Parts: sequence; C-alpha cells; structure tokens
Amino acid sequence: MKASVLDINGKEKSKMDLPMVFSEKVREDIVFKVIEAKKRTQPYAPNPLAGNYAASGKMSHRRHTWQGHYGKGMSRIPRKVMSRRGTQFNWVGADIPGARGGRRAHPPKILSMLKEKKVNKKELRFAINSLISASANKMLVSKKYSRLEEKDIRELPLIVENKILTLKTKEFITSLRNILGEKLLGVALRERVQRSGKGKARGRRYKTNSGLIIIVGDKEKMKANIVEVTTIKHIGVNNLGNGGLGRLAIYTEEAIKEIGAIKWIN
Repeated sequence: MKASVLDINGKEKSKMDLPMVFSEKVREDIVFKVIEAKKRTQPYAPNPLAGNYAASGKMSHRRHTWQGHYGKGMSRIPRKVMSRRGTQFNWVGADIPGARGGRRAHPPKILSMLKEKKVNKKELRFAINSLISASANKMLVSKKYSRLEEKDIRELPLIVENKILTLKTKEFITSLRNILGEKLLGVALRERVQRSGKGKARGRRYKTNSGLIIIVGDKEKMKANIVEVTTIKHIGVNNLGNGGLGRLAIYTEEAIKEIGAIKWIN
C-alpha cells in the first residue's frame, strides 16, 4: 500500500510504501484493556511530621509525686506546654489523633498506591499496532473528533517531509493550515480553557485538549512546541491512545521508515 508524502505547503511531493502495520486489524478490546492497565492512582499522603508536636510525654497520676496530676481531673494524654508558672502548667493535648491539631490515626500511605497492573507482551504489541492502524482509519478518526466528518479528512495517514520539524511556530501553523485545512486545524492545535465550577480552586483551573500528535524518528527534534511530539521508541497507549482510538497524527518520512524497520511491529 502506497501513501502520499506532503511538503510543508500541503502539496504531494512523492509516494512511499506504507509498513504492513497500517493495514492491520484494529483490536479495540485489547486497546482499552491496556489503557485500563496503564492507569495508576496519583500517590498522596500527609507529611510524616504533621501533627507531631514537642509534647511532654507521659503524665503521672500517682499521689505524692512532684509535678504530678493526681486529683486534677486530666486525661492521660501527652501535652504541649503553652506556658508555666512554677509547678502549674497551661498546656494542651497534642501528638495523638484524639487531640485538636494532632496527627492522623491511619493516614494514606504512598506505597499502597504504587501498584501497576501487568500487561502481556503480545497484548501490548497488538494494542500499539491497533493504535497505529487506527490513526490511518478515516472512520475512527472522525468518530473520535465529534466536529469532524469523514469528508473533512484528507488521505490518511498524514506523512509530511522532514523539513516541517525545522519550522518556527508561526511558519509551522501556516504549514499545518495548508496540510490539514481549516476544519482539521481546529482540532489539531491545543487549546486551554478555564474550567467551570470549584475545580478552579483545587489546582486544576485549566483544561487542555489533546490536539494533534506528531510522530518523528528517534533522532529527530522539533522546533515548535505547540503540539505534542513523540518518537517511534515512545509510541504507546498513553500518547497515541489518549482518549481512545483514532488520534489525529502526522508522521515524518523518517518515522515511517523506522516503523517499517522495527520487526516486532510488523
């Protein structure tokens, strides 16, 4: 199967053979199984020193002891001294869960959250193959992006000459407009919008869409940073499978050659 290689102006430059992986069957069930396995809980825990004050330790309730607490109606908890006058103290309970401002009884522990589900090597291979194949499937790409229809999408996969990596941001956006067209450009660029609701006060003020991903060769680098870029070595369900099958992707010529050279993909 042959595909067109586009120049930075969106015009066909040449043709090249596509690796077999682009025509493989898309296994949606395996992809979502691997995506679920890759999810992990964000570890969280309080500071180990939180609520641990310099408390006075044990309190003596024996009779006839100096600085004892016999007959004072005080519970047997460690206390933090606020002020003192001779043998009389002004202090508060500290250091224990039952005291105001004390430590937590059973706080979350980070080690209990560092658990990752295992994935079979063959299933992982099928998942990555399916994601690469889905990026060349018009029906799956239009299904993922609700603003698009199949007729809005030009020939897939999108392969562009390596020169696109050297463009600065302004030139890169112009090139993308020529390659993708106005409708595709609307979903390709990453947009940041302010979240509605209380999430703004909880450290997640903005939401960002996935946008386009550019897949380059392992030794290639890109100047503009307004879209996500990944190398062949780092293709996975967390980038190409972000949000499901059919992510809009652009491949460089070098990337296509490297995909064809990898034995475990074919």
